[in-house]
Amino acid sequence: MVLLRRIAPVALLAVAGFVTPATADVLRFSHTDNPGGSRQAAAELFAQKVEEYTDGRHTVRIYPAGQLANDPKAVEQLQLGGLDFTVTATGTYATHLPTLNITTMPYLVDTYEQGWEFYDNSEWLQGEFAKLPEKGMRILATWEAGFRSFTTKGELASPAEAEGHKIRVYPNDMIRWTMEALGFQTVILPIPEVYLGIQQGTVWGQENPVDTIYSLRFYEVAPHITLTRHIYSPLPLAIAESTWQELSEEDRDAIQRAAEEAAQFSRETVRAAVDRQLEEMASKGATVATPDVEPFREAAEEVYAKAREAYGEDVDKVLADVQAIRDAMPSN
Repeated sequence: MVLLRRIAPVALLAVAGFVTPATADVLRFSHTDNPGGSRQAAAELFAQKVEEYTDGRHTVRIYPAGQLANDPKAVEQLQLGGLDFTVTATGTYATHLPTLNITTMPYLVDTYEQGWEFYDNSEWLQGEFAKLPEKGMRILATWEAGFRSFTTKGELASPAEAEGHKIRVYPNDMIRWTMEALGFQTVILPIPEVYLGIQQGTVWGQENPVDTIYSLRFYEVAPHITLTRHIYSPLPLAIAESTWQELSEEDRDAIQRAAEEAAQFSRETVRAAVDRQLEEMASKGATVATPDVEPFREAAEEVYAKAREAYGEDVDKVLADVQAIRDAMPSN
């Protein structure tokens, strides 16, 4: 495997007749969103704040659209110290800490607010995140992508219409179990290959949050958008543990602050943009449908039994956390 190396410090700069230290450590940030997407916008804000809050000691160079790595490879590079930051769905990190798969159980939360409360304050989830430094990465904050829905080549009004069709998934057991429970055949594809995979007929469609569907233009090749909102899919931002250990306490605090401010920006941006994005996609030929989700919920119920078989009592700990949140923050 090729190990990506940290870019060397830049030279000293002469400013107004005197030399100012500018030996900024350039940190690499890889993600798979396109330029112009909300992830890129949050990354740009994060980079700006890192430079500001560290007084220029650290700068962040962003590599969008999978230029350096797809999501699973970016997480691997974090572990190796070849990347400094990435932001991806929780299920991607679950490859290295399988219990995180539990967070992607179908229909776990109904609203953004419920999801934010779970990711920020669930005692169970914070305990799982605390295990990740042993795996070579550390979660700084949770950014937003939204609720996963479908884009397909044909209508998908109920699970019955999924039968016999191939759907793209990423390497995550819970996502795969959910798609199979709905009747799909699953095909693993890295996200940079999904557009072409749909276009060439390798798969009939894919599932992702509206923000991702819009940013990566999946609606162009799979124009039926079905808003099942079957899985809440936010984006934890991670730093390589090797990078973290090299930072001073002052710079750790600065980068943590930047991550949290970018997370708030990400959450506000994604939630506010969904209706506009759907309208724009519809204006370009997509069909947007909001089905009765009860048949989808019922079909997905078997996934909970599979989760209990795989992860035992942790599943019920998560469900208890979520139920407490639902009781305190009802959907209606």
